[in-house]
Amino acid sequence: MKTRTLLAPILFGAALTLPFPLAAQHDPAALQQKALSDDTAYAIVEDLTTEIGPRLAGTEREAAARAWAVERLKAMGFANVRIEPFDMKTWVRGIETAEVTAPFTGSMHISALGNSASTGEKGLEAEVVYFRTMADLDAAPEGSLKGKIAFVSHKMTRTQTGASYGQFGDVRRRGPAIAAKKGAAAIVIRSVGTDYHRNPHTGGTNFPEGVTPIPAAALSIPDAENLERMIRRAQPAGKPVTMKLVLTPRQIGITQSGNVIAEVPGSDPDAGIILVGGHLDSWDLGTGAIDDGAGVAITAAAAKLVMDAGKPKRTIRVVWFGAEEVGLFGGIAYAKKHGAANHALAMESDFGAGRIWQVEFKLPETAKDLQTKITNALAPMGIGKGAGAAGGGPDVGPTVALGVNAVDLQQDGTDYFDLHHTPDDTLDKIDPKMMQQNVAAWATVLGIVANDPADLLPKGK
Repeated sequence: MKTRTLLAPILFGAALTLPFPLAAQHDPAALQQKALSDDTAYAIVEDLTTEIGPRLAGTEREAAARAWAVERLKAMGFANVRIEPFDMKTWVRGIETAEVTAPFTGSMHISALGNSASTGEKGLEAEVVYFRTMADLDAAPEGSLKGKIAFVSHKMTRTQTGASYGQFGDVRRRGPAIAAKKGAAAIVIRSVGTDYHRNPHTGGTNFPEGVTPIPAAALSIPDAENLERMIRRAQPAGKPVTMKLVLTPRQIGITQSGNVIAEVPGSDPDAGIILVGGHLDSWDLGTGAIDDGAGVAITAAAAKLVMDAGKPKRTIRVVWFGAEEVGLFGGIAYAKKHGAANHALAMESDFGAGRIWQVEFKLPETAKDLQTKITNALAPMGIGKGAGAAGGGPDVGPTVALGVNAVDLQQDGTDYFDLHHTPDDTLDKIDPKMMQQNVAAWATVLGIVANDPADLLPKGK
C-alpha cells in the first residue's frame, strides 16, 4: 500500500507533462455534445441552396457549385482541397406539358426523365396504353405499342428504410427502354414517390446501346391516378384515351463534371484513409437540399469536428462527388482513379437529414472490437445495430466493391420519397435539430475509426 501511495503523485505529475492520447482527444461523448449544438452543417446546406441552387450534372450550375465548394472547404480549414475533373455526356431539360385530349380533357403535371428524347416543339399526340405494373409492360408483345404512349403505374410503399425504392424504381430506370423496344412512341410513368402533391418526381433512365431513346416522363401521383380513372371509365365504351405530350429536352454533348476532395491529414499514413462524403450535384426541379446538400454538409461538418478536436491517426478524406444523379459517374471516376489501396473505410450520407436510427457494418473479423466500440458509443443516442451488411452508399459503392470496409448510418426515410427528385426538395424540409443528430452520429463514428488500432486496409486477393 505504501508503494502505491508513493507512485500515485509521480504518475499523476507525469501525465500532466505528456500529450493526451489521440483517442482521448476524440472522446465520443464530447464529440456528440459538441455536435448537438453545432450549426455548421445547416449553414453549409443553407448557403449551397441559396447561393448556387439546383446543380444538374455537367451544367454551368454544377461547375459553379464545385468552385463554391473549394472555397468553402478551404475556409473550413481542410487540407489538400482540389477538384478531380472528368468528362460526361450531358442532358438538359426543355419544355414539359401533358394534356389528355379524349374522351376526357385535362392538363397534367409532368417532368421529363433524364436522357428522355424530345417530342419536338409541336409535340406528340397518341393513344395511351395502360400497364398496371412493370411486369405487365415486360409481358407486352413485341411491336404491340407501335405509335402509342405507354403508361406504367405502380404503388410504391412508404418505409422507414426506403427499401421499396429498389423495386418500384425499376419502372423509371428500365421502363422507357422496354417500351421503346416494343415500339412505343413515348412513355409516361407514375412518379416513383410516396407523396400526394402535384409534384412529379424526375430521375434518370437508360437506353441501352441499340435502343433508340423515346420521350419519357413522370406524372405527378395525383395526375397518374386521375389518368388511371379516365382509362377505367373509357374502357367499357371502347374509347381510347389520348394524350398530347410536349417534351423538348436535349443532349448538349460532352461537358465536364468533377469530384471535390478535401482532407483532414492523419498522423500515420500507413493507417489508411477514411473516405466519406455525399454528392454535390442535384436534379434541377428543387434546390437539392435533402438530395444531397444535406449529405455533403453532414459529412463535412462531422469531419471538421474531428479535425478541431485534434489530429487523428487516420486521414479523413471528404469527397463531394459529381454527377451522381445521372449515373454515379463521380463515384465510378473516383474508384477508377484511386482504387482500393490505402482505403481503410468508406461511408456516405445520401438519404436526406432524417434521424439516424441504425448502424450497420462491413468490417473484417479482426475488427470486432471496433464494431463494439462504435455500437456502444451510438447506443446513448438511441441508435441500434442492424442485422444487415453495410454497402457504403451509391457514390462510395464502387470503392467498397473493390474490397474496402464500410459503415452505414441509416437515416429515417419514412418521408424521404415525398420529396425525392421533386420541386419540394428545398431547405425548409430540413430540421436543423435532426441534422445536428446526424452530425453527432457521424462525428462519433469518425472519431473512433480515425484512431482505432485495427488493421483495416484491404488485403490482396
